[in-house]
Amino acid sequence: MMIKNEKGIIQLIKEDEWMMNILRAVKSLNLPDWWICAGFVRSKIWDTLHGFKERTPIPDIDVIYFDDTNMEELEEKRLEIRLRNILPDIPWSVKNEARMHVVNNIPPYSSSVDAISKFPETATSLGVKLDEKNDIILVAPWGVDDVINLEVKPTPYFQESKERAQIYEERITKKNWQDIWYKVNVFHIEHSY
Repeated sequence: MMIKNEKGIIQLIKEDEWMMNILRAVKSLNLPDWWICAGFVRSKIWDTLHGFKERTPIPDIDVIYFDDTNMEELEEKRLEIRLRNILPDIPWSVKNEARMHVVNNIPPYSSSVDAISKFPETATSLGVKLDEKNDIILVAPWGVDDVINLEVKPTPYFQESKERAQIYEERITKKNWQDIWYKVNVFHIEHSY
C-alpha cells in the first residue's frame, strides 16, 4: 500500500481498530494537550510500507500530555494504572512533557507539540489524538516525508550540539530499526563542532 501524505496516515490509523481503541482510551482521560506519539505512529506506517501482515510489536505506547499545574511523576504512574484498567494488554508509558525538561536537562518545553518537535528523529516526531468529534488529528512538526520515504534523519534540535548528536547516533544504533524494517535508510549527523 502507498501512503502519500498526512491524509493517508490518518486513513491508515482510522482503519486500524486496535489503534482506534487505544486513542479512545487515552481520550477518555481528558488530559490537557495529549498525544500518542513516536513508535505508535511510525511503526504502523513502516509496517504498512513493508507490506507486513502482522503488526511489529512496540515496546510501549507513548502517551504524552502537558500539565504544568501537577508535575509529580506519581501522577504519570496513576494515569498508567487508569489506562491499564481500560486496556490491560497495552504497555502504557505516560509522560507529562511539562516535567520532562528536568529529566532531559534542557530548557522547559512550551507544549506537547514543542516536545515532539524536539524528539531525536524526524520520523519519530509524530503524534496523533482524537478531537471532540473523534476525528484523528496528526501532528508532524517536521512533516511526514521522512517517515513515508523510510528515512531516519535527526531533527534540527538534535543537530544543534555535539551532545545531542551523540544521543541521536547512540539511539539509532541501539534501536537498529533496519533489522525489522529493511527498507529504512538511516542518516548520520556529519558535523565538525
